[in-house]
Order: sequence, then C-alpha cells, then structure tokens
Amino acid sequence: MTMLLINGAFQIKGTQPDGDTVRFVPGDPQEWDLVTSRGRTVKHDVLGRAALRLDAIDALETHYGPNRVHQPLQFAHAARDELLSWLGFTNVQQGPNETVTAVVPDTVPGFVLTSGADIHGRCIALAGRGASGGTSGVDVDVDVDLLRTTANHHLLAAGLAYPTFYRSLFPSLRTELTAVARQARTAGQGLWPSDTTTTGAKVTALSSITDDAVMLPKLFRRLLDYLQLDNPSLACFPAYLAGVQDRFTILSSGKRCVGLHNVVEISNAQTVRMTQPPEDLVFEEG
Repeated sequence: MTMLLINGAFQIKGTQPDGDTVRFVPGDPQEWDLVTSRGRTVKHDVLGRAALRLDAIDALETHYGPNRVHQPLQFAHAARDELLSWLGFTNVQQGPNETVTAVVPDTVPGFVLTSGADIHGRCIALAGRGASGGTSGVDVDVDVDLLRTTANHHLLAAGLAYPTFYRSLFPSLRTELTAVARQARTAGQGLWPSDTTTTGAKVTALSSITDDAVMLPKLFRRLLDYLQLDNPSLACFPAYLAGVQDRFTILSSGKRCVGLHNVVEISNAQTVRMTQPPEDLVFEEG
C-alpha cells in the first residue's frame, strides 16, 4: 500500500492527547498541503501542528463530546499513557481537564504515513517514532514490516485499543492488525478481559457505559448520543442506529450494511451487544 511519508516531531504540551489522537508537526509544515491535495484539508495551527487520528485503531474515550464524557478511565488512560511513553515522552503532567502542562522532552522526533484526512481535519495516519530513514513528502510502499514499527500496531498488540477498520486501509495491513488484535484478546492482554462488546453490557444508566462497561468506542459513542436524548430505554436504540446510517461491510459474509442496527442486538430490555467482532467490520469514511 502506498502512503505519503512525512517526517517531523510529536508535540503534546498544551494539548489533550488520548490513546489514538496526538499532535504532530512536519519538518516542513507545507507538507500538510500534500495530504490536503488527496481530498480533505488537514487543519493545523500557525506552527504547523495538527492532530493525528491513528488509523485502524480506536482507544477508549477520555473526553468525548461537548460534555467531555469518558469511558472507563483505567483503560482510556492506559492507552494514552502507553502511546506517549512509546513515542518517547516522559514525566507527562496533566491538569484536571486532560491538558498536558509539562513533559520531557518538549518534542520527540517521528514520522507519519498517511493517505488523507477525516471530516474533522485530522490527519489519518500510521505513526512512527524516531527517524523514518525515508525522504519526507514522497509516497512510500507500506508493507507489514513497516506497519509493525508503528504505534498503531503496538497499541493493538498490547490489547489497549480496538481494531476499527476503514476501507482506505489495504487488506494485507488489515490482516496483520486483525491477527495481533486477536492474539492480544486470546492472551487476555489489556482491556480484553473486561470487554463486553460481543458478550453484552447491561445499561441501566449513563454510568453503565462511562464507568463500568468496556466496549468498542464507536458503539459507546452511539449509545452515549442516544442516552443523552433522554431515552431511558434501549427499545428504540436500534431505530436510532438505523437513522445514524453508519456504512460498513461485514467481512465474513461480504454483506454491505447501512446502520449499526444490523450488528447490534438488545436483550432483556437492558443488555446491548454487537453480533460481530470489531475486526469483522470495515467502515466507510463519513
């Protein structure tokens, strides 16, 4: 798979990184224009610093939406801390709103491999640490060996993030990430022993999903948005999911679906679960 290589540095002071989002600035900030030329614009500040959304993974939320709602923080913070440590940051200090107030060093060298941006202006990327050894601003072939050097691969192998695939990711890379995620699940690493995505989470209040149940963040976000509409019952949740119209393909069957209600079921009025594991779904970009 060919992706654009950009060399630069990670910078987190004054930002709110989580397990799959971190700030990066290219050595030449004009190289963001090379990403923008592929479709959507990469939003960045005057210094060229932009948010990355780590491709193919989804870590538990530390501060989602205008009300800054979180998932169980044990694993949300574990993913964030592992990402920052893996990149090379130490002594990270954060305020009560998750903003980094101090860190050593101020920046760490790294690189990104990208094929575009998302609807929020974040660069969708595989993130690597240190020198890439390649020429910045040119397309490179991303094979499994290179994928294994990225934070994306590392977090899945550690069991600290869910595989969440989009169609832009080449199948050979998806196969590798699926394998390491399944290995982590089988070994009981990270969040997997607590995962309720396919076994079912009992939802009796908002705290059920913010403090108790560990689940695929995409399902959490849909549940949260639904519950915040003052819906005390899950009876209408499938209809809500149909209206949101997430588009995806179930890999094991080849079925193309519109709406997560195709893979979500409600039982006993209060228990929600997905009928397919996360790695069996490939989503279309919004």
